[in-house]
Amino acid sequence: MRPLLLLFACILGLLAQSAFWQQWGDGQAEVSGYDLTIPRYGEARRGTAVTIFVTEPFSNSLRVKADDGKHPAKDVFPVLKLNLVKDFQTGVYDYNDMLSSFVALAPVNGRPAGTITKASYSRQEWCGHTFQMALFDQSKVRITRHSYFDGEADQTAELPHLPNSLADDAIYFWARGFAEPFLKPGEQRSVQFLTSSEHAKGSLEWRQALLKRSPVAMRVQHDGQTVEAEKVTVQIIDGLKKEFTVERGGQRRILSWEFSNGEKATLLKSTRMKYWEMNKKGMEGALRQLGLVGRPPRTT
Repeated sequence: MRPLLLLFACILGLLAQSAFWQQWGDGQAEVSGYDLTIPRYGEARRGTAVTIFVTEPFSNSLRVKADDGKHPAKDVFPVLKLNLVKDFQTGVYDYNDMLSSFVALAPVNGRPAGTITKASYSRQEWCGHTFQMALFDQSKVRITRHSYFDGEADQTAELPHLPNSLADDAIYFWARGFAEPFLKPGEQRSVQFLTSSEHAKGSLEWRQALLKRSPVAMRVQHDGQTVEAEKVTVQIIDGLKKEFTVERGGQRRILSWEFSNGEKATLLKSTRMKYWEMNKKGMEGALRQLGLVGRPPRTT
C-alpha cells in the first residue's frame, strides 16, 4: 500500500501545482488595495496598503529576477514575489514602507518548494531611511542592514536556517497557503519563527511561535458579496499576535489582517493586471480597480 499512497500523493501534488499555474502563470500580477490603520508614535495612523503578488523567474546566484537568456538554466527557479507597500502620514511628514519577499515554487538550495529565499525591507520617512535584506541559504540566513539611526547603522550577520521554521517576512504567503508549514483546518503547530525586518531593532532573531488554522469556515462581507473565509493566526511567544482572514477557496486572497499592536487592514478591491505597463499619464484611473485614488497635488 505504501507505494500506492506515495503515488497518490504525487498525483495530488501535480494536480495542485497545475491549478496553481493556471491562476498564476497568466503573465499578470494580483494587485490589491487595503484600508490601513497602523500605530506610530503612540497614535493610530490612517493610510493605505497595496499588495502585489506575481510569479517570476529568479536567479539563485544573484537573488534577483532573472532576465531571459542571461543565466544558465540551472541557476534559474520560479518564485512567487510579494511587494507590500504601506503609506501613511505622521503629522507633517509621511512614512513609506515596503517589504519585498520571495518564496520558491520549486526545490532549491536543499529546501522544498514553499520556502522563503529572500526578503528585503525598506522604510523612508523624513528623519531618515532603513534597509535590511535577508538571504536564505540551505543552512544559514545572511543578513545585511543599513540605517540612518544610531545603533542600527551598517551591520552584517549570519543566523542558522532552522528546520520546522517560518520567517515573519513570509507570513503573507503562509496565510494564503503558499508557504510552509502547511496546516490542515483545525491544526496548530509550534515552530521556530524569524522576526521581521519591519519590527526588528537591529538584527533579526529566532523566536518561538504558535501557528493556528481555524477548523471551520465563516462568512464575511466583502465588496457587497458574502465570502466564505477562515482565520489563520501567528502567536509569537512573548510577542505580537497576527491574525489573517483569508478566502476559504478560490484565490485565497487576504481579506483582512489585524495585529495585537493595533495594526489592521481591510481589503478594498483586488484585480489582476500588468501594472508595470501602466505607467503613462492618465493611467492613474486604474487605481479605482483597487479601491484607491491617485495622489492629489501637494502644493497650496
